[in-house]
Amino acid sequence: MSDFPGWHGTTIIGVRRGGEVVVAGDGQVSLGQTVIKGSARKVRRLSPGGYDVVAGFAGSTADAFTLLERLESKLEATPGQLQRACVDLAKDWRTDKYLQKLEAMLIVTDGDQLYVITGAGDVLEPEHDIAAIGSGGNFALAAARGLAEKTDLSAEDIARQAMSIAADICVYTNGNLTVEKITK
Repeated sequence: MSDFPGWHGTTIIGVRRGGEVVVAGDGQVSLGQTVIKGSARKVRRLSPGGYDVVAGFAGSTADAFTLLERLESKLEATPGQLQRACVDLAKDWRTDKYLQKLEAMLIVTDGDQLYVITGAGDVLEPEHDIAAIGSGGNFALAAARGLAEKTDLSAEDIARQAMSIAADICVYTNGNLTVEKITK
């Protein structure tokens, strides 16, 4: 169905500041020009083996859940080693024929490290301790960087204000937020 409109509607941001990391995501899911749902939960707390990790996803929900399950199993195999689990997931994602078809991106943190994982095999540690993905990701990233450079706001306040700005600009982003925080 080449005429099928694409799914849009996610903005996820991760902000690390002052010993805490916050991941926030909006709740909008759109099909073409129609909002299908405004209260989707795209930020999740994972606790494989008692190891606390927060992940936010952009893209196809089913694909993202598949990746979150894979990440959780990687974390169970390498407890306390987020970077290794992320690299292992990215390797599988890039080389496995089934996983290659998945259309999603992840932001993950354990409260210390912050990564963006892509289907191209990337595990990126963002500059400036801020990462953003999804339809409104660049708007949220720009807002958060400006706030981080010019204010003493907390990670949570930066994430919330950046998401509010993105929601005002991006038609695929709303202000219905899910926010998870990890403090180290």
